[in-house]
Amino acid sequence: MKKKELSYIDSVHRDGTIWNLSVMVLLLAFPLTVAAIFGAAPDWKALGMGLLATAPMYWAVGTIETITFVPMLGAGGSYLSFVTGNISNLKLPCAINALEQNGVSANSEEGEIISTIAIATSSIVTTIIIILGVVCIVPLTPVLEAPVLAPAFAQMLPALFGGLGVAFVSKNWKISVAPVLLMLVLFIFVPALNAGTVGIMVPVSVVFTIAVARILYKRGVL
Repeated sequence: MKKKELSYIDSVHRDGTIWNLSVMVLLLAFPLTVAAIFGAAPDWKALGMGLLATAPMYWAVGTIETITFVPMLGAGGSYLSFVTGNISNLKLPCAINALEQNGVSANSEEGEIISTIAIATSSIVTTIIIILGVVCIVPLTPVLEAPVLAPAFAQMLPALFGGLGVAFVSKNWKISVAPVLLMLVLFIFVPALNAGTVGIMVPVSVVFTIAVARILYKRGVL
């Protein structure tokens, strides 16, 4: 009996599931192996209490990020991004920029491939830069720590997201007003919000933007 050939998207889900589970096993295997070799088992009660206090937050953020990022990254890009990490700061901007430059959406066949290539390229470039950084960190330290460069390094992420923001805001500025005002108010008047809360605030902003866009559409503004 002839074996049915998998479609591209089915193969993506198959390989993505295998690689994600494999990486999860490897990540857990290292501390467990070290603990077994050196006989340094953790205090399981303290570990359980710590997980009880922190794990639900990460489960919630992981669920929300999956719902939020997958439609923007596509299936292949999502599997690759969740393995390599740094999605909101690096993988998502790269994927969105590539999709924007080619005029396709992530849920199309072309967008699926382009998003995956962009994220894979980003991962490879990041790895190469990290390797070069490790090799050159000692001779480059005086240059990187020079006071004259400090303002430039502080503005790298704002410049990256600013460029992406302008591209999207210019398409329909009416939709962007409400979420921009919401985030400004929250981050100015709620001191507890910082870079560590981005994983939560991005989904909140997405849901808020969709709700506002629907209201504006119903009222004929859009």
